[in-house]
Amino acid sequence: MADAWAQRLQQAWLRRGVLAWALLPLAALYGLLWRLRTTLYRRGVLATQRLDVPVLVVGNLVAGGAGKTPTVLAVLELLRRRGWQPGVVSRGYGRRADALIDVQPDTPVMQCGDEPLLLRLRGGSPVSVGRDRVAAARSLRQRHPEVNIVVCDDGLQHLRLARDAQVLVFDERGGGNGWLLPAGPLREPVPEQPPARSLVLYNAAAPSTPLPGSLARRQLSGAVALADWWRGARARPPLLDALRDRNVLAVAGVARPQRFFAMLRAHGLRITEHPLPDHHDYARLDWPTGTTDVVLTEKDAVKIDPGRVGTLRVWVAALDFGIDPDFESALMALLPGAPVFPPN
Repeated sequence: MADAWAQRLQQAWLRRGVLAWALLPLAALYGLLWRLRTTLYRRGVLATQRLDVPVLVVGNLVAGGAGKTPTVLAVLELLRRRGWQPGVVSRGYGRRADALIDVQPDTPVMQCGDEPLLLRLRGGSPVSVGRDRVAAARSLRQRHPEVNIVVCDDGLQHLRLARDAQVLVFDERGGGNGWLLPAGPLREPVPEQPPARSLVLYNAAAPSTPLPGSLARRQLSGAVALADWWRGARARPPLLDALRDRNVLAVAGVARPQRFFAMLRAHGLRITEHPLPDHHDYARLDWPTGTTDVVLTEKDAVKIDPGRVGTLRVWVAALDFGIDPDFESALMALLPGAPVFPPN
């Protein structure tokens, strides 16, 4: 029931239909509270907390996935190329714990959340999870003193943590129907111009809002067996190509599963779609009888122990997500000219 309601709401957010209009009074109240809170921070009534290292926030204005996690992974890689030692803070959506957690490769996903664990495994940087991002960032610095820049996974609306730069990520939905939650998808209004010290990145084939920004490159880089993925092996194109000759069950417990399915079909795979709710926990592997090959995303893979799949062939399709050189240069220009206390 909850999943059906969530899907109906996602559809309502794309247009100004009956359901969106019915929720508009609640959106007006949300907007009033958002403006009040923003004003209190702007006037210093509510204080921001600054760290001793730069902070870069990557997030989206709309509810639901817009490509934030692959953007964070790309930013982590860029920062390391430029001499930084990044660390990540995240709230850990959907986890069953409230304590601050220093995420390790073997941390149970239910304790830290699927996206933080994926960032730890694929990003190769320390990750600290906590509802209070200021506390999480300070814990990160204490546990990992080599970290000289903090990347905040989401948190555009977490104004208590001062930031030096931010990246606003949009997908093809843009701002949806243009209304605030719950009548629309917006956590805050889309501004007329990018805020100060902000860049816009479109995880789409073309810009989806009037804001100037860069386009990300998004395609599948290959596949890897689930057990090998957990051992750190990288996806390879030939393994994905080999799946073209098989009947494959495509599984995706992400916010926009159709995007994943479309990329598989564009690569020539014959798939049966098996969409699941975003952040699906995979407590049970309810896959159709007779399935021989399953292909899924990395966000799904972090929640499935290879020992649970038996003789079933489960493949992880990895995403090749790139940002153009102009965006990289603009992002670096927003940060201090040289890494803080670079390693010897």
